Amino acid sequence: MSILSAPDSVVAIDRLFIDGRWRKPEGTARIRVTSPNTGEVLGEVPDGVSADIDAAVAAARRAFDDPGGWSGLAPTERAVYLRRFADEIDKRKDSFATAVSSQNGMPITLAAQLEAAFPSVLLRYYADLAAAQPEDLRDGMFGHTIEVQRSPLGVVGAIVPWNFPQAITAFKYAPALAAGCTLVIKPSPETVLDAFLLAEAAEAAGLPAGVLNIVPAGREIGAYLVSHPGIDKVAFTGSTAAGMSIAEACGRLLRPVTLELGGKSAAIVLDDAVLDLQKIGDELLMATLANNGQTCYLGTRVLAPRSRYAEVVDAFTEFAASLTIGDSLDTATQVGPMVTAAHRNRVEGYIARGRSDGGRITTGGGRPSDQDRGWFVQPTVFADVDNTVTISREEIFGPVLSVIGYDDDDEAVAIANDSEFGLGGSVWSADPQRALSVARRLRTGTVGLGHYMPDPVAPFGGIKNSGMGRELGPEGLAAYQNLKSIFR
Repeated sequence: MSILSAPDSVVAIDRLFIDGRWRKPEGTARIRVTSPNTGEVLGEVPDGVSADIDAAVAAARRAFDDPGGWSGLAPTERAVYLRRFADEIDKRKDSFATAVSSQNGMPITLAAQLEAAFPSVLLRYYADLAAAQPEDLRDGMFGHTIEVQRSPLGVVGAIVPWNFPQAITAFKYAPALAAGCTLVIKPSPETVLDAFLLAEAAEAAGLPAGVLNIVPAGREIGAYLVSHPGIDKVAFTGSTAAGMSIAEACGRLLRPVTLELGGKSAAIVLDDAVLDLQKIGDELLMATLANNGQTCYLGTRVLAPRSRYAEVVDAFTEFAASLTIGDSLDTATQVGPMVTAAHRNRVEGYIARGRSDGGRITTGGGRPSDQDRGWFVQPTVFADVDNTVTISREEIFGPVLSVIGYDDDDEAVAIANDSEFGLGGSVWSADPQRALSVARRLRTGTVGLGHYMPDPVAPFGGIKNSGMGRELGPEGLAAYQNLKSIFR
């Protein structure tokens, strides 16, 4: 089957990918996907129920526990499958980009860079990393040799969000598969069509039955997966509130969990920064408004020196106002729609709160006049706000920036750290060493100097309410491995 064989028609899928085959769902409910560009229906897929999760977990359990199964393969053997999987994803890269962009409003140029390309990069990276992991022998202090064995954790329940559905799913399955784990993936209801493309790629790559299972469903079924007795680890990306509930459930079960949650990061503009929008516009977009503001790590608190406050406000106002708003499938679009009408209402509620709290809107603040359908919000910049107002404290997850003044570097660091979140951040300066010095003082999981882009080899994740654990890098592989010390 190919879910995009007729891209101009409504997609109708009636099977789930479980145990290496397409099987009839246990329930009759459907998930309907609508276009954020037009509000029109894009497709329907089965809405998974607990019995579907049971079947998927049982399949993953068999694939893991079988002595000749996935966990029993040598890392070099698993690497062959992962590279083949990467090849199949690459064959469908245009379909992945289109599917994601049409469902969540991500500009198609960004989808082509991240959603279509990043997963295969991660598969090949982790295939190489796992295959090259050396034997770990240590000289003990008491006259013996210590062998540290790294073995796969088991069956992973992966719950992924709608904003970067393919890239973030790959954050989980690439290292997990490389480590020897098997997975049950629950995509978000807002972005499910691309998940079936992933299943197609897994099938075409010949992944053994049960190694990768996909069950789209809502929150209740996600909670059922988290607490399922057949699951050995949970990997979740989503809201802080949901992450806290998952952490509580996993804590009761003593079940390992990785949580990548929300953010309210700071983009610190130092007093020597050169704000040449012609040169840094692309970097600013990725660091502050990427994916229409629907990105967890974005620097939506712009910290500006009071000595240059008006200049910084003007620069960000010009930058935000210059962005091209439009249909996410148009290659000229830099800012697409919000994922749903409900989410647009949420973002607009924060804009209204910013106004009522005394913020001054310098650009945006409403819906674009030339978009008569779809869930669009203008990129919005607030000036004359401090770090105590709601729009500076809470994650909006939309194209809204707050420009906050500070007097010196120490105050900038203090304001940046004065947040319940700690996921991303950026520092902008003409002096790389000064920027590095400031970055090292920030209490956050990741920081970019004059840009921001997660890298496959760098651990990614947050502190405080931004989560626990790390993905990407060697640390991402270690998150799916048990350590056993053998005293020889």
